[in-house]
Amino acid sequence: MKPFILANLSLLVLCFLATYLQITPWPLTLLLPSFFSLLPFFLNLWLIPGGFAWKNHHYNSPNLPGPMGWPLLGTLPQMGSLAHRKLAAMAASFGATRLMAFSLGATRVIISSHPDTAKEILSGPSFSDRPIKESARLLMFERAIGFAPSGNYWRHLRKLAANYMFSPRRISSLEGLRQRVTDEMVAGVLKEMKETGAVEVRGILQKGSLSNIIESVFGTGSGLEGEELGLMVKEGYELIAKFNWADYFPLGFLDFYGVKRRCHKLAVKVNGLVGQIIKERKKDGEFSGSDDFLSVLLSLPKEDQLSDTDMVAVLWEMIFRGTDTVAILLEWILARVVLHQDIQAKAQQEIDTCVGRNRHVQDSDIPNLPYLQAIVKEVLRMHPPGPLLSWARLAIHDVHVGKFLIPAGTTAMVNMWAITHDPSIWKDPWAFKPERFIEEELSHLSVMGSDLRLAPFGSGRRVCPGKALGLATSSLVARSASPPVQMASS
Repeated sequence: MKPFILANLSLLVLCFLATYLQITPWPLTLLLPSFFSLLPFFLNLWLIPGGFAWKNHHYNSPNLPGPMGWPLLGTLPQMGSLAHRKLAAMAASFGATRLMAFSLGATRVIISSHPDTAKEILSGPSFSDRPIKESARLLMFERAIGFAPSGNYWRHLRKLAANYMFSPRRISSLEGLRQRVTDEMVAGVLKEMKETGAVEVRGILQKGSLSNIIESVFGTGSGLEGEELGLMVKEGYELIAKFNWADYFPLGFLDFYGVKRRCHKLAVKVNGLVGQIIKERKKDGEFSGSDDFLSVLLSLPKEDQLSDTDMVAVLWEMIFRGTDTVAILLEWILARVVLHQDIQAKAQQEIDTCVGRNRHVQDSDIPNLPYLQAIVKEVLRMHPPGPLLSWARLAIHDVHVGKFLIPAGTTAMVNMWAITHDPSIWKDPWAFKPERFIEEELSHLSVMGSDLRLAPFGSGRRVCPGKALGLATSSLVARSASPPVQMASS
């Protein structure tokens, strides 16, 4: 009801001025009739379920429930770092957990906080595209796997990812790299503990995650280039996170905060650096038989090869999306085992029993470590990376979701955080209990996207292609964290 209150306040202010001053100045005389005549029109624009962006989309089917929001802005003022929590509370207050409409400026949005409607959105062909922010487009992601529009080019990228880049054999071939990076991170934690008695793990995890993904993409020997790419990734995240009016209103000609200008400059630097690496690797001709992603792309059959421009976009996206997400997940794993010493002790005991203390945990050991897997699953449930599955979907034509008709061009989100904290789906959802995944009912629950009660990597045709690699990395680092974290917290 905020817009209605604002309209009434405006009217009260005008009346107050007229009565308090005991005069009716000629502008007010002209303004009051105009205001009263236009008031119904403006109220009609935003006093509708879902808000301003839904003004022309009321069909004969039932209206979607949702907040009216602010005039023109919709629910933009309520967005922020905890948007997933705010949207979950809104959906619950409107009784719209299955589907809720709201407006982000002139952008129509629906959001699902329930597995059933989430599956319709993520797995249905009607939502096969992704909306792309201006900053993401300028940073070349429109030519990469995550944001490329559905079609032949996107299907080609997905085929390359599945068959060559994220296949089980390729992930297995990178196990040595993951193990080395893990050992380096553990050594970094121990060193800081000895020198200062405290550890700020975020920097260590981000450095390790960046090193892992850059060597996975380019191979060894990328020293200075890796550091420069790390700075570019950091700037890219800053730009993606910045508010940009052009993402919500047709104001592409404006650049209030310099986002477009900075994105252009960063894209030029990325093109220059990654493009140069590709040229040098081609010139050397030493890429057959190597396991890094660049070598894989360069050694593809002629009919599958990408242009240099497309390779830059694909490799840059892998570095960008593969760095921060994994680091955040690892940080939450560490935080949880520090807070729950009993859980840490159980995980260590399982490792000692199944693997022993004389060798590293290997990928082949993970299936025999159910409690360690349960810890990772429980962290993904309580702290899903990208809790709104931020890479949302776009309706490519009019489509029904449940009993509601969704118009083409509508952005569709899934609030995975709301789903994983819903007491009607999860027993005691606010408690950190890895044991829930040991119990028979949930012991076989997969996080790979087949069960929408827990799908942190998405689902359907747009599921994250690197989910298996990310899970393998997090599992190995989770077991390596046990001894040093125990020392750090004692």
